[in-house]
Amino acid sequence: MDDIAQGTRLVIVRHGEAICNVEEYIGGHASCKGLTDRGVLQAKALARRLERTRELAGASAFYTSILPRAIETAELVAPALAGSSRDGSAPAFVQTCELCERHPGEADGLSWTEYVERYGRRSLPGDVPEEPLSPGGESWAGFLDRASAALESLARSHPDELVVVVAHGGVVDASMIRFLGLADHGAGVRLHPHHTSLTEWQHTGAKWRLVRYNDAAHLLDGGPDARSDGLLSSPPEWVVVDPGAAAAQQE
Repeated sequence: MDDIAQGTRLVIVRHGEAICNVEEYIGGHASCKGLTDRGVLQAKALARRLERTRELAGASAFYTSILPRAIETAELVAPALAGSSRDGSAPAFVQTCELCERHPGEADGLSWTEYVERYGRRSLPGDVPEEPLSPGGESWAGFLDRASAALESLARSHPDELVVVVAHGGVVDASMIRFLGLADHGAGVRLHPHHTSLTEWQHTGAKWRLVRYNDAAHLLDGGPDARSDGLLSSPPEWVVVDPGAAAAQQE
């Protein structure tokens, strides 16, 4: 038997397009305003896909970060997972800050232009992995440790179950960097999961197996779930080695 059927399945859903993504400001706990109209459409497209394919049928554990953009996405997707509960109701997502995006510190709410004016530069996370984004914030290395440890804990807490997590691009990045063992905290590797994309891992014992990454088929123009053109927030971008890039996108 293929061992893909064994172990814990952990599916990470990135939230829909957020207001902080479009307005280009640092959307932390104090300033996140939730989803854009397109972000809502993206989450609804994912819900239609999940209702149609039943690919997450049987999920028994549901988690989300405490940031509004993740909570709103989870609420829009939850009805499509209703069949997973015993009474057929939409599942309740457990909210935990361990799944939040990197904590920005005092830069929370600043536009990226304001950030550069105040702190001098906007670098790729891996360039200065031990430094916080701003005073009181979280370092890139610390964030990777925190987010990957949270995912590891969920997998161990739900052996042989299907776990659905609605979180952030940074959490997807943390899983890729830590579970694949990328060196130097992922410096020189740029990851860009699409909004509402699915990234799936299989956890067996102490090992992780990547099943799929950045699956956003429900956003493709003309697909059975999109029902609207232009749901992709940006052109398809997968794993790109980009050591010379000057800036990183806030997720």
